[in-house]
Amino acid sequence: MMSSGNDCQPQTFTKPAFGEKEATELVDRVFGLKVSWIRPLPSYDDQNFHVCVSRNKGAAEGADEYVLKITNSEDSQKPDLIEAQTRAMMFLSAEGFPSATPYFTKDGNIMSLEPDTGPGNKKYMVRLLTYLPGTPVAKIATNTQILYEVGKLAATLDKALSEKFHHPSVKSLHRGQFIWNLANVPLLDQYIYALGQNKYREVVQRVIEQFKGEVIPKLSSFRACINHGDLNDHNILVDSSSASLENPQYRVSGILDFSDMSYGYYVFEVAIAIMYMMIESPDPLSVGGHVLAGFESVLPLTEEERGALFLLVSGRFSQSLVIAAHSALLYPENEEYLMITAKTGWKHLMKMFEVGQAAVEKTWFETAEAYAKHAPAK
Repeated sequence: MMSSGNDCQPQTFTKPAFGEKEATELVDRVFGLKVSWIRPLPSYDDQNFHVCVSRNKGAAEGADEYVLKITNSEDSQKPDLIEAQTRAMMFLSAEGFPSATPYFTKDGNIMSLEPDTGPGNKKYMVRLLTYLPGTPVAKIATNTQILYEVGKLAATLDKALSEKFHHPSVKSLHRGQFIWNLANVPLLDQYIYALGQNKYREVVQRVIEQFKGEVIPKLSSFRACINHGDLNDHNILVDSSSASLENPQYRVSGILDFSDMSYGYYVFEVAIAIMYMMIESPDPLSVGGHVLAGFESVLPLTEEERGALFLLVSGRFSQSLVIAAHSALLYPENEEYLMITAKTGWKHLMKMFEVGQAAVEKTWFETAEAYAKHAPAK
């Protein structure tokens, strides 16, 4: 099913540019809350503010923290999609997952389309979401326990969404040619020119060709589900549940950014998680086994799904690298930020192909088997 608009275009958006004063007025006007302090948060294509509001008279003394999320102008034209994402967050929170929930507008809605004060009359979708505590995985030294937890989270999250989330807006998650859906690796052909003639281009072309030949024909044999689609090291927050500095035990305290949600397959989610956890690791090729073990403790992969894992992880690296290069051409001022992941990403993708699929899979699957052997009987 084709999706609406320019979903297959990577990053052609107008990022909102509200000042702190305008954002403060927005919170008051739309949500009826008084801001006591506000600060901008980093974001790729939307605008986010961390806001603290003072509680109304009569309520307990104190303050509440939220994230004011102002969606870019293009995505703001897809209210059904934003609604599906927000309803999914509400559903997951009710199921016990640490996801944010919206503070309702004065009119009792989960979001509001608000005009820009500047020229161009663009409108932006505005939401106020609960602020989640914790440290992004990107900021901690990952250990095998957190890798396992992330894998387990990927499986339980998709399983809950796919089995129990039935809000009518869910149909908008059939996003056709959405460029970040892993099934759409072949669409990278259109953007590969952004890599110029550098040495990496060849390996990406190889990934795309192998993907077309070996993954696309097998898609129908994979188990379908709803994917979060972006369980990266900045979108998973953790806090340490033990005081031991040598061996901290982490638990997931927040899941952020549902904007890449779409219908896909269970194996996509574990591949995406593996790729992003590799970025942070000093020993990237070993990461996959620990993430896979966590995932398979909830949802064991089939033979076909396992067989596609190497190319799916490589495909996600390729998406990330090509889209970053393309965005850097469009928005040179963001180049430095865009290229942070890219630097490590290239290194890891090249390494995967140097070592080769068979050896990488052997490492992953043997690590995962070792967990399965020691697992307590269910």
